[in-house]
Amino acid sequence: MTEAALTDQVRYEVRDRVAHITLNRPERRNALSYAVMDRLVELFAECGRDGDVWAVVLTGTGDRAFCAGADLKELDEEARAGRPIRVPMTGPARNAHEALLELYKPTIAVLNGHALAGGFELALAADLRIAADHVQLGLPEAKRGMGANFGSVVLPRLIPRSLALEMLYTGEPVSAHRGRELGLLNHVVPSAELESFSAKFVAGIVANAPLSLRRYKEMATKGWEMSVPAALRLNAGPNPYLSRDREEGVRAFVEKREPRWEAR
Repeated sequence: MTEAALTDQVRYEVRDRVAHITLNRPERRNALSYAVMDRLVELFAECGRDGDVWAVVLTGTGDRAFCAGADLKELDEEARAGRPIRVPMTGPARNAHEALLELYKPTIAVLNGHALAGGFELALAADLRIAADHVQLGLPEAKRGMGANFGSVVLPRLIPRSLALEMLYTGEPVSAHRGRELGLLNHVVPSAELESFSAKFVAGIVANAPLSLRRYKEMATKGWEMSVPAALRLNAGPNPYLSRDREEGVRAFVEKREPRWEAR
């Protein structure tokens, strides 16, 4: 695949401190080919390095699918050619789901369509999830002889274990409203309102102090399975208490004006 073709399949743009990453393969339900997954890893790393990026939004093109998961046609072609498929968490390539999970800035998955298999796992790797009301969520890997490596680890940490295992064992999807009840989704909105609602929601996040946001993400991620006393002493990420932004935030409050953050 040429670089131009791949760039079109995964679109990237930074606007108003927000990096927008869009899966753009609507004819394949935005499926994750090997090339797309590699590109996502590159972009997640770039977002982490770029000081002008304060939050990341991941979405897809169209309204049928946010992402249908792995490109099964590609996997079938690999098998027919006698070539081994990539096994998650092995080999030299980094896993895209893990790379998103460890991107230490706020990440928001905006689900414009169904999020299934690896696509649902990609959404689970984000911090927050906003979905259109017609969306379905699911891990059908048991119906395909796959393993849902990321989902089988993360899903039972996000919802009650028995409900997570039901989704894994049956492979059946749940509706957006059921996903909201389970706590898998932060917001469910009508399809026509998804773009405007998400833009306003994300703008509210990046209006806050960027170092505080990064601190929250890194502390919450690294301290996830630690004891409370150990996590309280973790001191991960930038220290907002010693920053110029902390001085600015307090002064702006006293002076009754909006703060001007410097991320320093």
